[in-house]
Amino acid sequence: MNFDDLLHDPGEWLNSAPTAHPVVISSRVRLARNLVNHPFPGWAKKAERIEVLHRIKPALLSLPALEHSFGSDMNELSPVQKQILVERHLISVEHAGKGVGSAVAINAPATISIMVNEEDHLRMQALRPGFDLDSAFDAISLVDDQLDAQLEFAFDSDIGFLTACPTNVGTGMRASAMLHLPGLVLADQINQIIQSVNKIGLAVRGIHGEGTEALGNLFQISNQTTLGESEYDILRRLKEIIHTVIKHEHNARRKLVSEKLATLRDQVGRAYGILCHSWSISSKEALNLLSLIKLGLDLGAFPKEFRREVDALMTTSQPAHLQKLTDEKLAADERDRLRAFIIREKLKSFPSPDTSSFGEEQAASA
Repeated sequence: MNFDDLLHDPGEWLNSAPTAHPVVISSRVRLARNLVNHPFPGWAKKAERIEVLHRIKPALLSLPALEHSFGSDMNELSPVQKQILVERHLISVEHAGKGVGSAVAINAPATISIMVNEEDHLRMQALRPGFDLDSAFDAISLVDDQLDAQLEFAFDSDIGFLTACPTNVGTGMRASAMLHLPGLVLADQINQIIQSVNKIGLAVRGIHGEGTEALGNLFQISNQTTLGESEYDILRRLKEIIHTVIKHEHNARRKLVSEKLATLRDQVGRAYGILCHSWSISSKEALNLLSLIKLGLDLGAFPKEFRREVDALMTTSQPAHLQKLTDEKLAADERDRLRAFIIREKLKSFPSPDTSSFGEEQAASA
């Protein structure tokens, strides 16, 4: 499987159905593992990283989950290819900066991604559409068990798996969900929610994880601690909090419909109008306006069968995807014009927004 095959569609985990969850875009469970008697990648010399990679590669190739997969050493990928993988949440921003001695393996549906020699020797993740943390955990646990049978992981009987960052020691697990929270943002309640979630030991981050901006009203909620709790306890607590945030988002949307209906209609209508008639648009503005179109879909302004196209645009309109589309190095203004053209063409198939049913649709989703 080559890189172009991997890009054939946005990925199974992003192929949302018309009945997709209106708030939770995707679920992810990531495990960090290291080999015994080898320095962590950040402290390892080039030859040591290469040695670890050579030890891990045969084990990866034997995994049933990676049959017909895409795999590459990081130094063999172009900067654009690396950034595309970041935009698709298949590698981290940090891993995109890696070179010799680091690698990535991704299965055909792009639901399993394994980074070699990122911060740890192995960063393995499973992605699922919607609110499905249990399925993601089951998938990556199977991969973990199969690798554990071939590789000796650094493990302490008292504290658990040993990792480069102390906050990952223990289970080595980070579970997260990507939530679309335009209601809380429009109602000016998002900061209150973020502070409440942080106080109970969970983290709220932007679209590409730690240190990134929450573009398109997309927020990642994940566990912060991995020591002293089992995987099941971490998942249970995270799911409880996400259910609470979902409830707050639905309440915010209902309040907007009941108290600020004209403003809500104006926001969705303006977003549609700008996207339909723009000839140049930045990535940030496009994501924020597409977020409002997505909110309009959830509230019934557009037929639900257009949901998949909107979700795909939120990925394929990002900078590296546009570079890949043209196979040319585009300046920022050229990308902005191309992005506007692609979105205009896609929205030609959309009907004008019908906001008359906003109240009915939101009541039905309660």
